[in-house]
Amino acid sequence: MKTYKIGVLPGDGIGPEVLDEGLKALETVVGGGDFECDFIEYPYSGEYYLKTGKLVTQDVIDEWSGLDAVLMGAIGHPDVEPGLVERSVILGLRFGLDLYINLRPIKLYAEEQCPLKDKKPEDIDMVVVRENTEGLYSQIGGILKKGTPDEVATVTGVYTRKGVERAIRYAFEIAGQRAEERGRTARVTMVDKANAIRPHDIWTRTFAEVGEEFTEIEQDHAYVDACTMWMVKNPEWYDVIVTTNLFGDIITDLGAMLQGGMGIAASGNIHPGKTSMFEPIHGSAPKYAGKNVASPLGAIMAVSMMLEYLGEKPAAKRVEDSVAQLLSSGAIPTATADSGLSTSQIGDMVVEGIGKG
Repeated sequence: MKTYKIGVLPGDGIGPEVLDEGLKALETVVGGGDFECDFIEYPYSGEYYLKTGKLVTQDVIDEWSGLDAVLMGAIGHPDVEPGLVERSVILGLRFGLDLYINLRPIKLYAEEQCPLKDKKPEDIDMVVVRENTEGLYSQIGGILKKGTPDEVATVTGVYTRKGVERAIRYAFEIAGQRAEERGRTARVTMVDKANAIRPHDIWTRTFAEVGEEFTEIEQDHAYVDACTMWMVKNPEWYDVIVTTNLFGDIITDLGAMLQGGMGIAASGNIHPGKTSMFEPIHGSAPKYAGKNVASPLGAIMAVSMMLEYLGEKPAAKRVEDSVAQLLSSGAIPTATADSGLSTSQIGDMVVEGIGKG
């Protein structure tokens, strides 16, 4: 029987609560499957930093690299300098393990939960491939003469041919897989802003060159401002979007709202074939912490994504199908904190649905 070593990072705020429900769903499919999971919990969070002053070290990153996957709840504490612990944990994982793909499915399960008029589940079913280790998040820059009238802030966006190409190539591969599974034509849209930011030409050229290897896949290009406009007006146009780190961060939040809110959105931080990390994309939401009201669906869907990545596709589908049925039937009316259902109730409902699947 296959055994997976899974790192668990509950984190801050609602993170531990929603991750508990994700783990409940995971343990349910493990119980009925032909694989096992060994869980290793890590304390790194804003709260842990306040108590100990400790951040993630290289030794911890080296340990993470020996895992099969990492599940995270949420990181961020109101009493800690903004970004300090997030950079330590999240960027420690992304850069330390070279998790160069951020994969974000955007899929509508219930028409009533979409804020767009007349858009149905068949209209919103796309995936965003966000380059995850370069761009404006490369941490190159700083502030000079801070707090004075002469203050200067600089940041350098970095785009390498290697980084751009591997993200674009992954997008084409994902599009091909989706087309095979769904029996429809694949389409990849590359999103940049090369008309105003000329170094983005590296994205335009690389997309064209790699695209010559995937002639069976439809190929399109959009500037990021036009992309956001069409995501609202005609989301059915999109199948797979590949884009820069910053633009991917922005448009996936828009995508989350199209599918029903941040409470259902999940992501994978992936290095294909190696240790990867999965998480809900919402923050730690401290105002909801400890109230048992936050939606755990994002964390549960992150579990489904992790299982898919590990090759346990039947188990992944059982988790997703349970969530999909509960949303489409209206049993879970919204993926927000005001659904009228508690965090643990939703988790129990998903587990019950898995049992019936």
